[in-house]
Amino acid sequence: MTTVAAYAAPSAKAPLERTTIERRAVGEFDVLIDIKFAGICHSDIHQARDGWGEGIFPMVPGHEIAGIVTETGSGVTKFAVGDRVGVGCMVDSCRECDNCKAGLEQYCAQGNTGTYNAIDRNGAPTYGGYSTHIVVDENYTLRIPDGLSLDEAAPLLCAGITTYSPLKHWNAGPGKKVAVLGMGGLGHMGVKIAHALGAEVTVLSQSLRKQEDGLKLGADHYYATSDPKTFDDLRGTFDVILSTVSAPLDFGAYLSLLKTDGALVNVGAPEEPVSVNLFSLIGGRKSLSGSGIGGIRETQDMLDFCAEHGLGAEIELIGASEVNEAYERVLNSDVRYRFVIDAATI
Repeated sequence: MTTVAAYAAPSAKAPLERTTIERRAVGEFDVLIDIKFAGICHSDIHQARDGWGEGIFPMVPGHEIAGIVTETGSGVTKFAVGDRVGVGCMVDSCRECDNCKAGLEQYCAQGNTGTYNAIDRNGAPTYGGYSTHIVVDENYTLRIPDGLSLDEAAPLLCAGITTYSPLKHWNAGPGKKVAVLGMGGLGHMGVKIAHALGAEVTVLSQSLRKQEDGLKLGADHYYATSDPKTFDDLRGTFDVILSTVSAPLDFGAYLSLLKTDGALVNVGAPEEPVSVNLFSLIGGRKSLSGSGIGGIRETQDMLDFCAEHGLGAEIELIGASEVNEAYERVLNSDVRYRFVIDAATI
């Protein structure tokens, strides 16, 4: 066991504070990672504030981790000391179910082991990336290509894969019209990735405040959802709408924007239940779907794709002492577009 510095929420809704945590000794197939950067995801706030149910406290959030390997276990074959690596939203899974065998570890039948706010296979709580070091099994560690800077790569481990996976699954590409709903941490990566895949990209945002940014990041069109005319003008337009917002929506209104056989895919997760009139699906053989991160193999594909196309996240680098202020700014949509903690300040 090794004691390392971290920022943790001592209890639900409590401000995060500097503390120390124990990391397990490096096992046969483990790598020790010196964390350089950790992104702040909206899901960190949901969990630190018990928005998605009862959490495990003290909680060290963070599942957008980028760093350098400083030690490897005797059985490690995939990584060496000095390698640039990342860790995303999970650090283990059962490895035996059909989903795990198919490379869909995120949908493990027994439940994957979250990078934080989870209990690992040995019965110990997991702690995330708001810390100086982490020990992870090599099979749940990603290689960050040289073409990506570590600070801009960190958010890709959640925001990147959470948008890349559904865009690939629903065949976003040339000839497809894709709308990205919400222009935040997830949404801005959705725009970049959908554009790089070759789709015609539209941003649907509450206002036109970020229009210039959206067009610069690759959107072809930008509409304000606060304008009722938007829903008239765009009726029956899209093959795929990727919803990145974590607030309840008028699903009927957004489903009306889909073509026949179109899909509204949710990657944002509101804390409250939502309702939908099924006639809004039946009328055009439409789908209301969800998607959660990606498997390890697909996450590596995403990182390689982003490096090939020069797609890092748009970030605001902060010190660890600013994390509580950053949480409030995320809730007020006051970040363009992802806060990243410089782990050297922990």
